[in-house]
Amino acid sequence: MIVNAQETSEPRTYVDRILEHWYKDEDAEALVQGAQRLTRGEARRRLFRLGHALRGQGLAPGDGVGLFLANRVDSVLVQLAVHLIGCRVVFLPPEPGPGELAALVEQSRARAVVTDPLFARRAADAAGRSVHAPELLSLGPCEQQCTDLLALAAQCPDVRPDGVPAPGADEAVTVLYTGGTLGRPKLAAHSHRLYNVLVDLVEDAPQDSGSVFFPAMNPGTDRVLAATLLTHGSGHLTSLQALVTGSALVVLPEFEAGAALRVLREERITATMFVPPMLYAVLDHPECEPGALPALRRIVVGGAATSPSRLQQAVEVFGPVLSQGYGQSEALGITAFGAEDLALEGAARPELWRSCGRAISDVEIEIRGEDSAEALPVRQVGEVCVRGETVMLGYYEDPERTAAALHDGWLRTGDMGYLDAEGYLYLVDRAKDIIVTGRTSDNVYSRVLEDFLLTLPGVRNAAALGVPDEEYGEAVQIFLATAEGADVDPEAVGAAVTAELGELYTPRKTVLLDQLPTTKVGKVDKKALRAAWTSGALDTP
Repeated sequence: MIVNAQETSEPRTYVDRILEHWYKDEDAEALVQGAQRLTRGEARRRLFRLGHALRGQGLAPGDGVGLFLANRVDSVLVQLAVHLIGCRVVFLPPEPGPGELAALVEQSRARAVVTDPLFARRAADAAGRSVHAPELLSLGPCEQQCTDLLALAAQCPDVRPDGVPAPGADEAVTVLYTGGTLGRPKLAAHSHRLYNVLVDLVEDAPQDSGSVFFPAMNPGTDRVLAATLLTHGSGHLTSLQALVTGSALVVLPEFEAGAALRVLREERITATMFVPPMLYAVLDHPECEPGALPALRRIVVGGAATSPSRLQQAVEVFGPVLSQGYGQSEALGITAFGAEDLALEGAARPELWRSCGRAISDVEIEIRGEDSAEALPVRQVGEVCVRGETVMLGYYEDPERTAAALHDGWLRTGDMGYLDAEGYLYLVDRAKDIIVTGRTSDNVYSRVLEDFLLTLPGVRNAAALGVPDEEYGEAVQIFLATAEGADVDPEAVGAAVTAELGELYTPRKTVLLDQLPTTKVGKVDKKALRAAWTSGALDTP
């Protein structure tokens, strides 16, 4: 006899909501990646086998499981399996270098790390540096000494693992990397309440508007493309919003504009999410023409600031299907701007193309001044502060940073912006100095980069800035104050950065200076540095 969550007294989780769909119409497609196509019944049974396989490695409810995964169907299923057995998901994105990745594994207290075979060497290095010595599992055979999780799962029963307690109200069930300092990452921890909000937003949405991101879903016919990384907040939210609505999820292994257009067309995708460089690349592709994607009903754009002219171009090409969303690892949902509203209201009020929308349901937004708990007046720029169920519990195992970020339930986002009289939010700067770059709009964390630069011989001070870049929006540029008589080679600096922190952190240019401008309290004055660079005063051969 099949027993689902509706037939028990246990609270219904988002995984239960997904399984309710996967118990119905079992031959309908659930997960697709190229030639790999899983029906709902196949996906459900594979999920259960993965849950048993993870348990067989000694994992118990509350244990952390690091996921160092590429975009593939099994990555979606293993993430669900970790939550299915009551464990904590720790997302390990691919961009950190070896030192930062090792610190992330260590601080998250992951008891196991599940890696894609492509990342196995890096995963083994990170696990080997951890004093907790996590078990290393791989999604398939690999050259490293990893246990093949898929092979184990194939020998396990295809019934749901039992005896899983409901998560506590303030128990961290998902942890996302959100930067930090070198060797001391910040990990945003979320409880099950985040997922309850997502399910409620989907189920309570009127049929003409749909969920916070996607239009009203038609189970069995709607098809959602996950084009951003599944181990980032954007990819995680995209996959969840698809699955809890009973929609088929199509996974794009790696973004390339031509491949994305082909999948959008051939798989009859109705909804997807792009970060701005992805959207621009698709728009610039020669095969991107009006009417080329008749099934497409929604493109969500988020993750970084988007050019208003590019948004309008996208509407001209695809029709009124563009919506915007704003969030961060610390608060995965803050604002949204529906496609119909953006197209209609943007035509009458052009400034709205620069807005990231209004607060989603049950989220409050205030703009506050520095060291102030008072909300600023309309259109006055200050720090964006938010409160609601999408806000994190805090930084995992980091009470000091948590206390600095959260006050009476309000999160100081570190983003600067203002609200208009209708409640539309406009972002104007990032107080946290995150540089958003790369083909997938990934985050380069200035403090991590600067900390590393200060370890190099001859470097007295360092600053990293995001400078305008036509292709990626921003590029990494570093400014170094060098010791007198020191022979610092910019190319060697760039090579050292790449070796330790990864290619995403590789500087486009390195500028050597005698000293960096500082504020009255002795901190590097990045505003003055940026102004001097923009004016050409610091341009060097």
